[in-house]
Formats: sequence, structure tokens, C-alpha cells
Amino acid sequence: MGDADAITTEGKEAAEPLTSAFDELVIITGFSGAGKSTAMNVFEDAGYFCVDNLPPEMIRGLIELFLHEGAKVERAAVVSDVRGGEYFEALRRVLGMLGRQGIRHRVLFLDAEEQTLVNRYKETRRRHPLAPSGSVVQGIARERELLDPVRPYADAIIDTTELKAATLRRKIAAEFLPRQTSTPLAVTFSSFGFKHGPPRDADLTFDVRFLPNPHWEPDLKPLTGFDSRVVDYVGREGTLEEFYGLLIPLLDFLLPQYEAEGKAHLSIAIGCTGGRHRSVAITEHLGARYGGREDLRVEVTHRDVEKGTAQ
Repeated sequence: MGDADAITTEGKEAAEPLTSAFDELVIITGFSGAGKSTAMNVFEDAGYFCVDNLPPEMIRGLIELFLHEGAKVERAAVVSDVRGGEYFEALRRVLGMLGRQGIRHRVLFLDAEEQTLVNRYKETRRRHPLAPSGSVVQGIARERELLDPVRPYADAIIDTTELKAATLRRKIAAEFLPRQTSTPLAVTFSSFGFKHGPPRDADLTFDVRFLPNPHWEPDLKPLTGFDSRVVDYVGREGTLEEFYGLLIPLLDFLLPQYEAEGKAHLSIAIGCTGGRHRSVAITEHLGARYGGREDLRVEVTHRDVEKGTAQ
């Protein structure tokens, strides 16, 4: 296709004014099994022109079509990943070229823990594209070598390890899709247990293990933070109310600040040891406290509440 750094339309360099309607390209990449198909569906539903499994070198040709005078495509999303084989290694060069040519683009990188990727392959009984006759673990290791140089180019990195498809769709939409000024800030309050590992995608994390622990009370241990008896126990010394007296003013200050900076989605995680008692009670309280506000779209999740008792 000639000079790898030149995108032209009607013989003119792309740096000159263009009369096409094309406005943005989203490039979706990341690990096989991390949710790229789900991501593609988000953009397709939003009216983007979508292409799956596009080798990086072909991105230039696609852009040339979009920049052609009279082209009607305004926004496009492409998935470019290791299925492109040896051609995938050109992605860094293509991304650099897009930047130099002043073409508006964003990169979405989807990641997940290795065991999660392995489990997903087992569930679908599919072979890894880089290990068609070997183990999935070997394929993931080779994939990581190819993807690591691309990661720094990402505008957003989303870890899908703990995300259901519906949650991933909402997160991508909040981060990437055009947002009207009237759209409320999406806030997710989530409880978790440090015993099971901290959340990997939280914007703010609060550790509430300083509060009285119902785990040590035989009558309360089997219960969860949904039960009023647990809530009463956690708040019996007055420390919980004192904590709310500090936390809520802090959140009242931070939420509009994040929104003013263009943040579309904010994830706030509350952690105790096992994720069943204290963190659940506080997450429920915060969800109720902020759920009635018209300027927010609040979601409450409990990652570890069903994982058994823990200190």
C-alpha cells in the first residue's frame, strides 16, 4: 500500500482538511477470551461501523475509505488481535501512524487473569489461536509477549476477570460512547473481601476492617450484612456513624469533581476480611444514600457475599 506512514484521500495527505463525515476510530485489542466480542457488540449497537479480526495493516485501507469525500461512516470500531498472526506485530506502528496523521482514535485493551482465561476456554471448548495443538496456558503466555508492547498505547484497560457480560457492556459504554451532558454519572458501590483479593478495577477503595467484626459472634457469623442484626452489631460502638460522618462528605465532594473531569463511571469498593458482613452493610447503606439522586445512576454489587464465612 506504499508508504506506511501516509494515509491519503483523492491524492491529498490526511493532514489537509477533509470533507468526509468520519470522526473516530476505536481499536479493540487484548487477550483472547477477555471479552472482545462483547465489546464489539457495544459499539455495533451504538451505530458504529464494526469489523472483527482486522489485521493492523488493513486498518490503513479502511481509514482511506472512511476519509474519502462523500463517505458516510462517522464512527468505526475494529477488533485487531493475535488472530492476525504475524501481521499483529504491526499494530504499534499503525497506532503511531494514526497519531502522526492526526486521525482521532482510541484504543480499548481488554485483560483478565490467566486462570479466568483458561476457564473460559474450557467452558467454550475452543482452542487458543496461538496454541491450536498445545495447551491454552502456552497460548496465553505467547499472547502476553505480543500484547505487552501494545498495552502502553491503550486509552482504557479493562480487567474483565470479575465482570459479567452485562457489567462489561455498561462499563465500556460509560467509558467510550458519546455522553450527553444530561447523562448522570454512573457509580458502582461494591463490597469485597480482602481474603479473596482486592478488586482490580476500583477507582476508590475503602478498608473497613477496623469496625467490630460479626464473624466472632456465633449467632451473627452465618448471617450477612443484609441483616439488621449485623448492621446493629457493626455500629454498636459508634465508630460506624463516625466513619459515615467522614466518608459521606468526602464522597459528596469527590463525585462532582470526577464528573467535572469527564469521568463517566466511578467504581467505589468497600472491603472487609471476608466480604460478607461489614463491607456488605456499608455498601448497602451507601447505595441507599446515593441511589435516590437524579444526577447519579447507582449500582450495588457484592462480589464475595456468597463465598462462605471468613474473619
